[in-house]
Amino acid sequence: MKSCVIVFPGSNCDRDVAVALEASSGNAPQMVWHGNTELPRCDLIVLPGGFSHGDYLRSGAMAARAPIMRAVVARANAGTPVLGLCNGFQIMTEAGLLPGALMRNAGLKFICRDVFLKVENNGTLFTRRYQNGQIIRIPISHHDGNYFADPTTLDRLESNNRVAFRYCTSDGVVNAAANPNGSLNNIAGILNEAGNVLGMMPHPERLIAPELGGSDGRAMFDALAEQLQCA
Repeated sequence: MKSCVIVFPGSNCDRDVAVALEASSGNAPQMVWHGNTELPRCDLIVLPGGFSHGDYLRSGAMAARAPIMRAVVARANAGTPVLGLCNGFQIMTEAGLLPGALMRNAGLKFICRDVFLKVENNGTLFTRRYQNGQIIRIPISHHDGNYFADPTTLDRLESNNRVAFRYCTSDGVVNAAANPNGSLNNIAGILNEAGNVLGMMPHPERLIAPELGGSDGRAMFDALAEQLQCA
């Protein structure tokens, strides 16, 4: 599998996701600077977490206008899988790759801790190594992770099975107590209509080995490597 990680000024998880991709695929990804206008040939594009451009405007708004994003959007529209993690999810909504917006956390504070997620759709490139309804533990680290969409968009996401992950309790209960940031319907990650674009606020790349405190995130990268290795 050939992958690319887009690097923005202020990114702080680009190397974490590069390590995860190489661990699963055996190939180091190409790190692509945001100021480039072209992407190398690749099977997967990752928009990493971090604080692109310092999040001095809306989170991800400046990064979404980077020269490289024209190529990313074009590849996504042509069917190349694109994964956006945390700030990468924010960039996706700002660039129009995914609907809705990521607003300030309901508690108005930065949150950095592990949360539990329920896998809502395992029929995707990204989630096929999980089971529907499986509960996984993944870290979050964000100040603007409160997912919002208008009622029509929200209904479309729910009715078309485009919610990939939902915040829940350790025993799988989806309720307000398990929601760390106020996201509507406890949404932690969504898919585009074609299913080749996934944006999620939690950081699976931070839990890929026991030495890191857990390995629940590893299955996502293993699934991608397994399915894209012959692409």
